Amino acid sequence: MNEQTQNALERMSLAELFRTWPVLHDFFENLRLSPDLSLTAEDALLSLSPEDLADFALLPMDVYDQFLQYFERFTAPASDQGVIQALTLIGGHDKSGVPEECRLNVCPGDIISVVGPTGSGKSRLLEDIECLAQGDTPTGRRILLNHAPVPDDIRFGTRHKPVAQLTQNMNFVMDLTVREFLEMHARCRLQPDEKARIAACFDCAIRLSGEAFELDTKVTRLSGGQSRALMITDTACMSRSPIILVDEIENAGINRHEAIRLLAQEGKIVFLSTYDPVLALNASRRIVIKNGGICKILHTTSEERAGLHIIERLDSILRGVQDDLRRGERITITEMPG
Repeated sequence: MNEQTQNALERMSLAELFRTWPVLHDFFENLRLSPDLSLTAEDALLSLSPEDLADFALLPMDVYDQFLQYFERFTAPASDQGVIQALTLIGGHDKSGVPEECRLNVCPGDIISVVGPTGSGKSRLLEDIECLAQGDTPTGRRILLNHAPVPDDIRFGTRHKPVAQLTQNMNFVMDLTVREFLEMHARCRLQPDEKARIAACFDCAIRLSGEAFELDTKVTRLSGGQSRALMITDTACMSRSPIILVDEIENAGINRHEAIRLLAQEGKIVFLSTYDPVLALNASRRIVIKNGGICKILHTTSEERAGLHIIERLDSILRGVQDDLRRGERITITEMPG
């Protein structure tokens, strides 16, 4: 346990600990304890009598040791290997066995787009990154984190997964309100300021979707665009995963440019499979896939950036027409990009 965490335990009352790490409350509930919240955890637990713990055949010192272990486990850093400062993609081979002669280094805040025809292997690349492939997938690719192979406990562990993926099809199966959904995620992800984080996440979701909804709206009643906006902001603002994979969000009915900017702004490494030029050219680099393999890696040039301004103006006009159609209005186009 680091010195900062140890100081927090010694200084903070149980009430303050519960506000900072709500998950700690579960430890006491599981033992059916109702401690004095004005005391520190040590004082509260060591003051228990053997009768308080008779049902569990435990002594106060045993319970305090268990609490320390519980505290360390559920307030551990986002990933057991420490902060991810770099991801390295080492090429394998395409469907014909032709080697991919590439080695791509990516840092937090980088956006990498993945482009290619339908069926070319874009999703396979994202799957290789998601499972942190070590030469054991059909492509033979390898993923390094901080320039080192990824151990099995990180690849296959269930806690603090370093990779999160946003797929094309997402459906909510629990009939929760948006508020309950965000509260659940804030709690299980140990957000220190739960209310502020929920408010920020909700505000971002509204901006991305462009369709108003309420915190008390059932998630099963959200439209496709609203659902995707909520999941993107949840991933950006609450998820501890430092690597984000996004599979074709262009049809989600959201502000795509803002969505990608939000993910990168939070210091995530973003891989984006897309056929949308606005998204592809907003990335610093794009991986071109052909016949299941990486055939080239292109850096976005200044000329492409200049052309992007024209594409974005066209895209803005098209989105305005789409909004008019939704509202049942007449379509009038008054400008063209120069």
